[in-house]
Formats: sequence, C-alpha cells, structure tokens
Amino acid sequence: MASPNGGDDFESSLLSFEKLDRASPDLWPEQLPGVAEFAASCKNPITNSPPKWMAELESEDIEMLKELGSLTTANLMEKVKGLQNLAYQLGLEESREMTRGKFLNILERPKK
Repeated sequence: MASPNGGDDFESSLLSFEKLDRASPDLWPEQLPGVAEFAASCKNPITNSPPKWMAELESEDIEMLKELGSLTTANLMEKVKGLQNLAYQLGLEESREMTRGKFLNILERPKK
C-alpha cells in the first residue's frame, strides 16, 4: 500500500539483499555436551517403560494424580486451602504436645 509521502521508498529501504552462504551443512562443528543424547531421546518419546519417577509410584499415588489432574482450578485451589488448614492444625497440635512434653520434663537430656 503506497502512501502519498513516499511509503514505497521506506518499504524498499527495509529489503535486505544479503546472500546467506548455505553451502556447508556443518555451520557449527562443535556440538554442545549432551545435545546429541537429548535429541536422540526426543526422536522417540513413546516408550514401553514408564519414566523413572512413575516407576516409584504406587497405585494409590497414581489415583491421586489422576484425581488432582481432573480438578478444575477452583477445586484445586480449594484442595490447596484445605491442605494449608490441615498443616496449620498439625502445627498447633505439635506446639501443644511440645509444651506438654516440656512441662512433663520428658524432653530434657539425661545428666551425665
């Protein structure tokens, strides 16, 4: 689209007439360490064996992952709030038990 104030000249000034030499396919002869192995692992992402982190999970853990993955954002946030509340309640209970242990003198080290 040509503008009355010389827009064609501006667009033609943006053109580059540089020729890239693509004769050699080996532009960077030194490979980065680990790149070849990573590229090989990405070629066939579907394997028969589960990833290492999946091998250590029990069926209950997998069910929990599926359950958490199926939650909506609001439900997931509600679950996180519930876990925070539980952690807070456990902290209060631990504090009470530590205070109780202090008063019962069961936390003192035996004197030598």
